[in-house]
Amino acid sequence: MTALDQTLHDIYDEVLHRNPGETEFHQAVYEVLSSLEPVIAKHPQYADAAVIHRMCEPERQIIFRVPWHDDSGTVQINRGFRVEFNSALGPYKGGLRFHPSVYLGIIKFLGFEQIFKNSLTGLPIGGGKGGSDFDPKGRSDNEIMRFCQSFMTELYRHIGEYTDVPAGDIGVGGREIGYLFGQYKRITNRYESGVLTGKGLTWGGSQVRTEATGYGAVFFIDEILKAANDTFDGKRVVVSGSGNVAIYAIEKIHQLGGIVVACSDSSGYVVDEKGIDLELLKEVKQDRRERLDAYIEGRGGAAELVNGRLTWDVPCDIAVPSATQNELDGDDAARLIKNGCKIVAEGANMPCTPEAVKLFTEAQVKFAPGKAANAGGVATSALEMQQNASRDSWTFGYTEQRLAAIMNGIHDRCLSTADEYGAPGNYVVGANIAGFIQVADAMLAQGLI
Repeated sequence: MTALDQTLHDIYDEVLHRNPGETEFHQAVYEVLSSLEPVIAKHPQYADAAVIHRMCEPERQIIFRVPWHDDSGTVQINRGFRVEFNSALGPYKGGLRFHPSVYLGIIKFLGFEQIFKNSLTGLPIGGGKGGSDFDPKGRSDNEIMRFCQSFMTELYRHIGEYTDVPAGDIGVGGREIGYLFGQYKRITNRYESGVLTGKGLTWGGSQVRTEATGYGAVFFIDEILKAANDTFDGKRVVVSGSGNVAIYAIEKIHQLGGIVVACSDSSGYVVDEKGIDLELLKEVKQDRRERLDAYIEGRGGAAELVNGRLTWDVPCDIAVPSATQNELDGDDAARLIKNGCKIVAEGANMPCTPEAVKLFTEAQVKFAPGKAANAGGVATSALEMQQNASRDSWTFGYTEQRLAAIMNGIHDRCLSTADEYGAPGNYVVGANIAGFIQVADAMLAQGLI
């Protein structure tokens, strides 16, 4: 990490003091603060009005009990969270994560990142995040439905299309969103389509929403390549994960002429030198919900499974970490650099450790942070909200064009802002400063909030 100037150091010390033990949140805050010194020098009003202090403190933190019955009739208790971080630009917007690793620090890190990600889209949405330590893996549909209904029985009083609009994240897909929306509708007696995004296409959802985060990350990489007068043609790409983000990143990379040779799940990774068979991967991971060894069986020995490792051992031109936070560390970054990787774009939220980012920067690897590269998901959620508000439904092609234009705009804002603040070509600095300034200006205009 770079050293902070005294003003920013004092703010960071206060964050550490007020939020003990929340290491992921500390990391996310430091990453943003480390870019802001030239902003404070040029615009001292942000420090004078304590805008940065206020931005690091959520507007509201909600923690609640979620009791539910499993299929044996045993009462289970989980903990639910919703952190409504910043509403200066619009209603809180951000996903729900159901995973046993979830605790307040994870939700706060995700919510803090969401402030700047949502700002970069240029759409009127604030930042928030939520979830639970509930693990949907191995649970029946009925158990997941009962959990979602109990979760929404508390959450419903805190959300609304003009207040807070959740969506999906890890462990929360179309099935979970359906159960959550049904319970919200049941409790409120309102068909308020805009209260949740990621809905099914037949009941208020948007085309491209399922594909949006993966597609958006690839659109961003395509803009990086275009800026260097290059294309995806013939590029070797490795992707971590095999969920929606990874699958649709693979799909778009193949459409643009690249070849994805590796992807992973929690058991290890597959190497498929002829290119990942996307239809087989979808069948294994989306339809059958199985591990990647089923992909190997389906390929009849044409691919290799490496247990207990991530994809960063595989030589590539481009890497797209798309699984979870801090999955790619300094050792992984060193291997990628040694093997010739030239571009890294975060499909997940903060998947690269600070040491990894430092090594990429020093090696002049083009590094696109998650708040910029994976903003396509929330951008398309905002487009879903637009369609819900106007009682309209857009075609796949039109929605994809809108997404591509938004990602192009984010890329250009990052580059131009980095140039303006003395860090040409640095997407991290550009994303942090561009996202920050828009929110900070809105907060100053709205008084002491």
